[in-house]
Amino acid sequence: MPDKCLYADISTLMKAVIITHPGAPEVLQIAKRPIPEFAANEVLVKVAAAGVNRPDVAQRKGNYPPPANTSQDIPGLEIAGIITKIGAGVTRWKVGNKVCALVAGGGYAEYCNVPEGQCLPIPGDLTFIEAASLPETFFTVWSNVFDRGRLKPGESLLIHGGSSGIGVAAIQMAKALGSIVYVTAGSDDKCRFCEKLGATKAINYKTEDFTTIIKELTNGKGVDVILDMIGGNYTPRNLQTLAEDGRLVMINMMEGKDTMIDLSVILRKRLTLTGSALRSRDIGFKSDIATSLKKNIWPLIASGQIKPVVHAIFPAARAAEAHTLMESSKHIGKIVLSFEA
Repeated sequence: MPDKCLYADISTLMKAVIITHPGAPEVLQIAKRPIPEFAANEVLVKVAAAGVNRPDVAQRKGNYPPPANTSQDIPGLEIAGIITKIGAGVTRWKVGNKVCALVAGGGYAEYCNVPEGQCLPIPGDLTFIEAASLPETFFTVWSNVFDRGRLKPGESLLIHGGSSGIGVAAIQMAKALGSIVYVTAGSDDKCRFCEKLGATKAINYKTEDFTTIIKELTNGKGVDVILDMIGGNYTPRNLQTLAEDGRLVMINMMEGKDTMIDLSVILRKRLTLTGSALRSRDIGFKSDIATSLKKNIWPLIASGQIKPVVHAIFPAARAAEAHTLMESSKHIGKIVLSFEA
């Protein structure tokens, strides 16, 4: 049963996008579900928009099961909307506050319960659509590039997948905080976009060898940090591309989990290999990231120095089309679902 809460006048059922069974995008269907209950430390958000991310695609295919304590058939890791109820222990928020939030699942729905520490105020005058494009990518980049990767001002960062949602966030965050940014992307148009966004050099991985170009750009030194979502055969090339004391941070394995590496490279250059999956981390860990973002990044978004990059907006009923676009990799930036009429 829910804890004692402040109640708004809402019905008991909501519209949600559900995964009817593992499969192609067409398995995403609109259905009615009970509005979720929420704990004393949680708020209930009336969702205006939800971001679409590759983990949603993996969950739809049956390859990324959600944590046991969250919705099993409603995907969605980031939302923006208005708080309609608050748990008895909530101290940071009030009914009516506009927020964006990172969630462990259940975001593709009209209502979503969120731990209060994983909510952030919508920065500046951003719309709900723009705000919904922020949490999953900005939490991921902060945790992996700045916490695990320890990127410092003046150091260099190579981002694989520079035109992805993660990529466009990482380019802007690293650039704004004083680092030199290089990226790889899959077309000349995407490369040009990344350079306009702040990358010093974007490398078309389909026509160019990033290891050779990075060595030329850095006078043989290599880069200090690499953010990699590719895995597979990129891994030995990443190790060759790192500078001494460099850090390779892995957040996905789009080309596979298996590879062959030369361990002597790690020893000789004193490299650090690390990686993480954010979804399974506890509330306290995610709340700490939110605190860091609010302090270090949210003012830069509010001032316009960092901007959301939204490629396409789909009504919730067309979630299958949004997933088809995501899998095509033709987009630049984020894809967002709208729950507003």
